[in-house]
Amino acid sequence: MATIYDVAQAAGVSISTVSHVLNGTRFVSEATKARVLQAVEQLGYRPSSLARALVRQVTHTIGLIVPDNVNPFFAEVARGIEDCGLASGYSVILCNSDRSLSKEEIYLDMLISKRVDGLVYMTVQTRGEMLQPLRDHNIHTVVFDREYEGFDALLLDNLGGGYDAARHLLSLGHRRIACVTGPDGPTRSQDRVTGYQRALKEAGVMPDPALIVGGDWTFESGREAARCLLDLPDPPTAIFACNDAMAVGALSYLCSRGIRVPEDLSVMGYDNIALSAYTCPPLTTIATPIREVGQCLCELLLGRIAGQLPPEPQRVVIRSELLIRGSTGPARV
Repeated sequence: MATIYDVAQAAGVSISTVSHVLNGTRFVSEATKARVLQAVEQLGYRPSSLARALVRQVTHTIGLIVPDNVNPFFAEVARGIEDCGLASGYSVILCNSDRSLSKEEIYLDMLISKRVDGLVYMTVQTRGEMLQPLRDHNIHTVVFDREYEGFDALLLDNLGGGYDAARHLLSLGHRRIACVTGPDGPTRSQDRVTGYQRALKEAGVMPDPALIVGGDWTFESGREAARCLLDLPDPPTAIFACNDAMAVGALSYLCSRGIRVPEDLSVMGYDNIALSAYTCPPLTTIATPIREVGQCLCELLLGRIAGQLPPEPQRVVIRSELLIRGSTGPARV
């Protein structure tokens, strides 16, 4: 493998001249520049990205911490971030925290040590004080669907989405409407449940605590939630799952019990992951523009890195919309 020393010798110049030509850090005559570039091409020399990063104090890498990269929602958002980053000359380092605070801390230390230029933080567990090292090392950070003082944030309208989901089911005549929530704690699930409860109360339907069942965003937890709900003395006529993965799990269980959807029971999800269009029947959902979320997170971060944003933290809210497919229908009378 050719080195910068080989290029300098072949071009008949000093090592520093080769460096100035490649980095554009000083004037070099056209004739000398041509000799250096010819030597680079002939020798197949590739400059060390690490060395150039140390000189310029930029690495053209961004970190991405997600709670679960198996979850289709986070996988699709990550793809949007990666596509946007690559188009702007940035590589993305993907870290999966498994919803573990200890893993998040490990990844934070690793990304800081790698001198990433910025970080997209998608998490359900982080405490605000964990982000202090990012401030200390001047690493620009955008947080997804959470707000921390001093950091840019991209938020979803979870309250409005939960409200619209319940309103749709109410409009079909359902009154026993169950809700499968995400994990406990300050997560986006809480606002979706609050929106669901608000719509029920406005319609004169008091939320039944027995119809609110906890899940963990996975297919398996959606299946188990459906089992619990159907074993109730007075089961629901409709299920609203706070994400599509849990809704798909519920569909799977209903199918195993011979329960027809939507003739016997309606099911709807949240997010509009790619899979939701291919279930049987196709899943009614609250559609989040997932790729747009990824692109917006990346653009917000790159804008901050480039110094193109105002100094105060930015707060961007992305709306979702009801997408009616085949899994919801009129309540049985």
